[in-house]
Amino acid sequence: MEEYLIKFLVPALMLFITGMLGVMFKRNIITIFMCVEMMLVASMLVFVAFASATNDISGAVFAFFVMAIAAAEVAVGLAVITKLFKVENTVSTKELHTLGD
Repeated sequence: MEEYLIKFLVPALMLFITGMLGVMFKRNIITIFMCVEMMLVASMLVFVAFASATNDISGAVFAFFVMAIAAAEVAVGLAVITKLFKVENTVSTKELHTLGD
């Protein structure tokens, strides 16, 4: 069972770390948004891997709910990004001051 999980946990860890580094160091809001989605995909991969390893459906069901939350996040996030672009004419986090007012 350990070799089976390693095949999924290592790529999930790499995806999550890549997403976390992107959120920490990128300045473009759209890139940060994609990195957050990458972190959600990594968490779904872990849930499905453990569900498959333990022959339990609850991890896959939880991954389905994570997909639903990610879809709602995309809708709200893109609306916020579009509104900020209309107001500030930029998607760079260095130049955004609207949220502080």
